[in-house]
Amino acid sequence: MAGERFRAIFFGSPAFAVPSLEAAHAIAEVVGVVCQPDKPAGRGLALTAPAVKVRAMELGLPVVQPVKLKTGEFAEWVSAQRADVALVVAYGRILRLDVLDGPRLGCVNVHASLLPKYRGAAPITWAVVRGETETGVTLMKLDEGMETGPTFARVTTPIGPEETAGELGERLARIGGQAVRESLGRYVAGEYELLAQDDAGATTAPMLTKDDGRIDWTTGARRVHDHVRGMSPWPGAFTTARGRPVKVHATRVLATSTAGAEERSSAQRSGSSPGRVVLADKSHVLVASGDGGLVELLSVQPEGQRAMRASEWAMGRGVAEGDTLGS
Repeated sequence: MAGERFRAIFFGSPAFAVPSLEAAHAIAEVVGVVCQPDKPAGRGLALTAPAVKVRAMELGLPVVQPVKLKTGEFAEWVSAQRADVALVVAYGRILRLDVLDGPRLGCVNVHASLLPKYRGAAPITWAVVRGETETGVTLMKLDEGMETGPTFARVTTPIGPEETAGELGERLARIGGQAVRESLGRYVAGEYELLAQDDAGATTAPMLTKDDGRIDWTTGARRVHDHVRGMSPWPGAFTTARGRPVKVHATRVLATSTAGAEERSSAQRSGSSPGRVVLADKSHVLVASGDGGLVELLSVQPEGQRAMRASEWAMGRGVAEGDTLGS
């Protein structure tokens, strides 16, 4: 029955996985928590434990941090735990078939998208960048592919038009934890039918690099705005001004129907020069995009400086009308 406790191994590393760890701990006997090794972080590069390890130790759960997974030793350890199931949430490493088959009922993944859309390492970021209005979490049984296994539960949620990837990630982490509480025991009890994914509808969410943050001003105003909020907090959106990098922390799309006379005049002047600064004063910094729309910069961080309001940047003569960003 779904209410009976069962043995589980938990795989996960970042803060996103913590609510799912807590949910697993509430409904199962977690016989082992597997996370990535401690890594240098911060200016001092001190060894820092993954968020999952920190929480697992607070809960009194045993933690293992294997450096290598492709040896038979780790697969033997997994089998030796006599787990009914393993729960994998943003662990960050690919599991071999002998590991996937170690628990009696295999490994279940909590993936932050509505599969088969956004298979891959960064589903939250790419859903925001691509202007999706809805996403969610999907519970699936892992196979050797990249999120290609059969699914058995999902929860949907809207994406707010101004919501950043970081904000959405925090919500999806909580939603994922609740889905684990409600569905993992039922999976172990055999109450779900496993449903094959429609590969024809699959899209990808590749791993992020720092250069993914670069703003392409030739796209439309809404796409630029979605890019900025999608790349927050990492790798962060950026452009160049007068040949120097500038991080762009926040923007908005200027709706000319509600803009003042000065902003409407700027829109008329924007022409077809993407990245051109059409207004830079004590109130606004407006930039032309590829579809003729305007993007208002709200918060920026010039190289070597603190984050500031874009208007403050303009008043400090870091940018002026007529400059072209990203050139």
